[in-house]
Amino acid sequence: MINTIEQFGRNAGKVWDVLKKNISLTDLELIELTSLREYEIFIAIGWLARENKIRKDENKYKLDTTNLEFEIGENAGLIWRLLNNEGDLHINRLLSKLKINEKDIYSAIGWLSRENKIKIKKDIYKIL
Repeated sequence: MINTIEQFGRNAGKVWDVLKKNISLTDLELIELTSLREYEIFIAIGWLARENKIRKDENKYKLDTTNLEFEIGENAGLIWRLLNNEGDLHINRLLSKLKINEKDIYSAIGWLSRENKIKIKKDIYKIL
């Protein structure tokens, strides 16, 4: 199992540090400046949204009170309920069952990870 608190928290810290220095950035700029992979950026965004630290205005993210709680939180709830019913699921099964785009799934995973509600093993997610 991946230690989600440690790994995802560290990535969220990288995103936070870059946004603190740059005011607002797109997801592509965040990828470039943090050297994180795209899915790691969206997990970090979900983590920071759960902490009420990141906001999205148009296509740019900045540090501020979040406006993402409804969108990401709702998707996190869908994933949580599905995992409660099905147990372990691979990311591809989450994508096919929920009909949510990949970026939104990863943001919701970041949200749930910040709540310490899921664990991951090679793209297989399960509740704690």
